[in-house]
Amino acid sequence: MSITYDEYEFAGRKKRFFVTVFLGRLFKEKPLGAFGGIIFFLLLFTGIFANFLAPHGYNDINPIDRLKAPSAKYFFGTDNVGRDLFSRIIYGARLSVIIGFSATTISIVISIVIGMLTGFVGGKVDLVIQRFVDAWMCFPGLIILIVAVSFVGPGMVQVIGILALQFGIAGSRIIRGSVVATRENMYVEAARAIGASTLRQMTRHILPNIMAPIIVLYTTRIAAVILAEASMSFLGLGVPPPAPSWGGMLSGEGRSFMYMAPWLAIFPAVALAVVVYGINVFGDALRDLLDPRLKGGAGRYTESNVDIKPERKQTEAKAA
Repeated sequence: MSITYDEYEFAGRKKRFFVTVFLGRLFKEKPLGAFGGIIFFLLLFTGIFANFLAPHGYNDINPIDRLKAPSAKYFFGTDNVGRDLFSRIIYGARLSVIIGFSATTISIVISIVIGMLTGFVGGKVDLVIQRFVDAWMCFPGLIILIVAVSFVGPGMVQVIGILALQFGIAGSRIIRGSVVATRENMYVEAARAIGASTLRQMTRHILPNIMAPIIVLYTTRIAAVILAEASMSFLGLGVPPPAPSWGGMLSGEGRSFMYMAPWLAIFPAVALAVVVYGINVFGDALRDLLDPRLKGGAGRYTESNVDIKPERKQTEAKAA
C-alpha cells in the first residue's frame, strides 16, 4: 500500500503542530524556563557570531586606556593592560559554547553507551560496571578534574576530554535507569519475541523512547560543564591565558584589581551566573514538559490526546 502525498503533508502538519503547542506551553506554563531558553540561545548566538559582535579583539592591548571605568567607548571598562572587557566576555561566551557543547556531546555519548549496555544486558556486566561508576561518583568531581589535569596538563582539548569523561560516567546512571524502565515495556518484549537482535532492540525500540531524559540531561550538563570549566580556569588548570575564560578573568585581573576596578570581577561573574542559571531553569522546564511521568508531560502531545480527527477526515476525503 503506497503512501499518498496528502498523508505526507498530514504528518508534516502534525509535527509542526507539536512544536507550536510545545513552545506555546513553554511560554505559558513555564515563563521562567522560557526566559532561560532565551538566555541559552543568546549564548549560542553570541558564541557563533562573536567576531561580529565584539568591537575589539579579545587580546587587543591599549596601555593608555588601562583600568578605564565603563563608558560609551568601553561598555564594561578595560582591564589592567587596556583590553576591552566587553569584547573579552563576548569571546568568553564563544569559549564556553565550544567547551560546553563539545564536552557535553561526548559525555552524552559515553553515558548512552554505558547506560544502555548495563541497563539492557544486566547481570554481572551491570553489577561490575555500576560498582565502578559508584566508586567514581564517591570522589568529588573537582578533585578528579584537578588530578586529571595534573597528568595531562592544561589546554582546551584536555579540558574537553576530562570534562566529557567526568560527566559521561556520572550521567550513565540516569540513562541506565531509563533503559531499565523501558526494556520492560510490551513493545520491547514483542520485538524480542519476533527475533529482533539485541542491537536492533536497543537502537530501534529503547533509544528513541529515552530521548526525553537524554535531552534534559544534555541541557543541564551544558551548564555544569561551563561552571566546571570556569572553576578549573579560576584555579589555573583550565584554558591558559590569554584565552578569555570567564573563570580566568575572575582569577587573574578580577581578583588582583578587585578594589581598584571592581568591574573586572563583577561583569564576568554576572555573565557566568546568568548563563548557568538560565540553562538550568531551561533544563528544568524541558524536564517538566517532556517527561510523560510528570503531570503535563509529553503524553499530552500524543495523537490520542490531541484532537486531529477533523484534519484526518479531510485528508481521507481528498484521498478518496
